[in-house]
Amino acid sequence: MQQNDFLIIPANATHVDFAQIICDEYESSAKARGTGIAKRSPDYVKQKMLEGKSIIAFEKATGIWAGFCYIETWSHGEYVANSGLIVSPQYRKAGLAKSIKAEIFKLSRKLYPEAKIFGLTTGLAVMKINSDLGYEPVTYSELTQDDAFWAGCKSCVNYDILMSKERKNCMCTAMLYDPKDHYQPEETAEMFRENSKVYERWLRIKQTWRGILGKKNEAAGKEKKSLLMSLFLHW
Repeated sequence: MQQNDFLIIPANATHVDFAQIICDEYESSAKARGTGIAKRSPDYVKQKMLEGKSIIAFEKATGIWAGFCYIETWSHGEYVANSGLIVSPQYRKAGLAKSIKAEIFKLSRKLYPEAKIFGLTTGLAVMKINSDLGYEPVTYSELTQDDAFWAGCKSCVNYDILMSKERKNCMCTAMLYDPKDHYQPEETAEMFRENSKVYERWLRIKQTWRGILGKKNEAAGKEKKSLLMSLFLHW
């Protein structure tokens, strides 16, 4: 399928019946990937639809739900997050995620033109999509420090790691678009292409480290030392 096979629009009150389907897909996706993802309730998704702060996608020919994403605001509107990007499995690899991300980004810029737009991701594909829009990889210190935002990570399997690092690092990569100080999308896209191998390796290391941290025996200790030695010799 191609991108023009989908209808991608701001969600509204007529779409609230899709909230449960969307939340079920969030849970299924988290289990399938084995990576952290904060849980969302149907009521929360409905709220975003009613507030006009979300984008929903359907297959034009059938009207079947295909994807979703929503806006969150933090620090009194100083920061905006485009969260919960999800695409139904049957429509993945059709460029739909990129199209939804572009539409939620435009909606965010329209509603909050002065806000910094940020995101956390564990996936290289989402990093590329963000880079194409003008996001840059940043440290966690450049994100909102609003406790309410970080509380949303409590349902993530990596929450203990986040807190052990005093919210300064975790398995996700932080990315930010600052409307007052940013590169052009063409520049950030080029930077991503130039560094994609580095990003891919770093994400792989993070996932390996997460698995090691989950072990509590002597073998795990040896594995940690081996990984650290590998980083020291080859990074």
